[in-house]
Amino acid sequence: ELGLVASGGGLVQPGGSLRLSCETSNSAFSRYAMAWVRQAPEKGSEWVASINSRASNTYYSDSVKGRFTISRDNAKNTLYLQLNNLTTEDTAMYYCAVDTLLHLVQSDVPPPQAQGQGTQVTVSS
Repeated sequence: ELGLVASGGGLVQPGGSLRLSCETSNSAFSRYAMAWVRQAPEKGSEWVASINSRASNTYYSDSVKGRFTISRDNAKNTLYLQLNNLTTEDTAMYYCAVDTLLHLVQSDVPPPQAQGQGTQVTVSS
């Protein structure tokens, strides 16, 4: 249990940008691949992006590829998600989660579920 706390959400107009952060005080953070997932009202959990422990590889869902950027700073035990060119479809509660990355190569492995405290992103004009 890393005790993950996401922040940085807010209300933004379509086409706008936000930068989300996810912090933990647990230094084990650097050992794990991490992911961002989101949950919208009346929708299930949706995997957004993942990054391996060394930040040498990143992975994105088709819905955010080219618009979102995942990164991490292991010295600060912090995961980031830069959201650009936002649309109303991006409105959701965003969470970070520990990720095994297995769901990227094995279809029978579900993506990570939301962990810890999320942050709300609302895209509206």
